[in-house]
Amino acid sequence: MLLKGILFDLDNTLMDRDHTFRSFAEQLVREHLGHLSPEQQRETVLYMIESDADGYRPKDGFFQELLDRLPWRQPMDMDKLKAYYEANYMTHAQVMRHGVECLRHVRSLGLKTGLITNGVTRLQNGKIDLLGLRELFDAVVISEEAGIRKPDERIYKLALEKLGTAAEETIIVGDHPVNDIWGAARIGLKGIWLRRNHKWSDDLDGEPWAFIDELDEVADIVEREIGAK
Repeated sequence: MLLKGILFDLDNTLMDRDHTFRSFAEQLVREHLGHLSPEQQRETVLYMIESDADGYRPKDGFFQELLDRLPWRQPMDMDKLKAYYEANYMTHAQVMRHGVECLRHVRSLGLKTGLITNGVTRLQNGKIDLLGLRELFDAVVISEEAGIRKPDERIYKLALEKLGTAAEETIIVGDHPVNDIWGAARIGLKGIWLRRNHKWSDDLDGEPWAFIDELDEVADIVEREIGAK
């Protein structure tokens, strides 16, 4: 394999979304549901994490469920909740462990690096900049801006075009079995699956090219492929 480039997912791959959402939920509960007992507050945070469905649930439906089910200390409506989320969520953002080191290492080996993410352009760009990752990418593709979403084959092709590499010369790293691994494999990208919250389904064709539990494992895989060791 002649390796020239590597694509990364953002949420729960390079950004630790688990930490970000939990910390945000704890703040919301503390500030707006502080009248609950400590145990009730902990249960509410766990409920929010489960209901959020790792961010794949539409926000309006999630927010409406919170408005309907939580015992708010003061009246809360959709506009107020959205504004609170906008103002506070990303203040809890954190780069995934080994994320920056991983990006810098593969770039030091001469590989081009790209980001491919589903999401709202403004929000995803905000995450990239807040986390200080912008300078570590040669190409960034965001679904809203592109008008297509993973696992549509066209979005991976667009990312490759921007990166300037062919599918057979490129690896993709991500946590979502369908959006990051299976979808990309359909155009010939080899996928490194970062095992987080999602399980691999037997309904999917094939399997990941490689499995990892931490991003620092990427370096060894890449070095083996390019013969750096």
